[in-house]
Amino acid sequence: MKAPEARHPDIPASQRWPLYAAGFTTAFGAHAVAAGLGAESADIGLSLLTLGILLALYDVAEVFLKPVFGALSDRIGPKPVIVGGLVAFSAASLIGLWADQPALLGAARLGQGMAASAFSPASSASVARLAGGKTGHYFGRYGSWKGLGYAIGPLLGALAIIIGGFSLLFGILAALGVAVAVWALASVPRLQPLPRPRYTIVDVWRQSTERSFLGPTLVLAAATGALGAAVGFLPALAARDGLGTGGSVAVVTVLAVASALIQPRVGRLRDQGRIADRSGMVAGLLAISAGTLLAAVAPGAVWVYCAAVLIGVGIGVSTPLAFAHLADATPAERLGRTMGSAELGRELGDAGGPLLVGGVAVAAGLPWGLGALALVVGAATFAAPSHTKAATEDAPAPRTPS
Repeated sequence: MKAPEARHPDIPASQRWPLYAAGFTTAFGAHAVAAGLGAESADIGLSLLTLGILLALYDVAEVFLKPVFGALSDRIGPKPVIVGGLVAFSAASLIGLWADQPALLGAARLGQGMAASAFSPASSASVARLAGGKTGHYFGRYGSWKGLGYAIGPLLGALAIIIGGFSLLFGILAALGVAVAVWALASVPRLQPLPRPRYTIVDVWRQSTERSFLGPTLVLAAATGALGAAVGFLPALAARDGLGTGGSVAVVTVLAVASALIQPRVGRLRDQGRIADRSGMVAGLLAISAGTLLAAVAPGAVWVYCAAVLIGVGIGVSTPLAFAHLADATPAERLGRTMGSAELGRELGDAGGPLLVGGVAVAAGLPWGLGALALVVGAATFAAPSHTKAATEDAPAPRTPS
């Protein structure tokens, strides 16, 4: 098991709340701006290609930088990375105050993604180190707050744009980043970097391909890929079935709320030993697969909403279990690197899910695209790890500390 000094189970709950707020910030920022860009693309003169590039910049930055900043948080401690990342997020959002052309919007979006690449994996690593023996419970809360950001981001983003345009939206995001940074600086305890053995390339490769890491990461990628596809295609299905704009967008909110409500409960049950990691992850992925199939084969707006609930519940079950499994199977001195690499898997899934559905849909129709996604998510159940390995089992013999 992890060394006693790596865990801080007795800290006040108030010291964890800024970490949840950081998770909310990255989700809210990503979806609020993305929804606004999509809704206003015609008014601000964006072509579909330009819109696609602007939407992708946030995720592209995260794909490349999350493992880097995760490793940095292991080296210098997570708190400076969290605070610095949030301040950088605010600075990038300020660019959007004057974003009256695609180049400036792209700069703001890219800067936000780079900043989120810093504070997101560092926050996850901090949640793990402060969880004590309740990794499921606290990752459930963390995931719930991220889910809340996904749920209300598009709605509040659209409202801000209606009232004051993109300037107001980016101003809100800048203020949010500063507020959470100050809160984290004042409340989050400084977790010192832990002594680390010097890993060889062979060690890193072995750690990255072990089932205790690769399995939960593939589960996270599958769940996030389904989320990314559902955000785009479920509203399209709802609109095709006769719902207006409000009713179509609300499908995504229903999905996100279902996910946010169930995650803390699943985490608590996991810590109480009432849900095993493997069976829970498998059940969550099967629920996602069933919901995706339901959306593909059952016509009617009611069934689209039922599919959204199933997908949301599946994401809410599988995500905290996968993160908690990663936290329990990883030595504390490299939690940042592990969480950064796992979130890289999520970003790849977030990009791959919509691409899979869209690619198959172009050739055979949307139901077949959703069916292909359901098949891939179902296949990911075979990756779910069977048990949680003690965090020190894979540690190499100590070498010269780095």
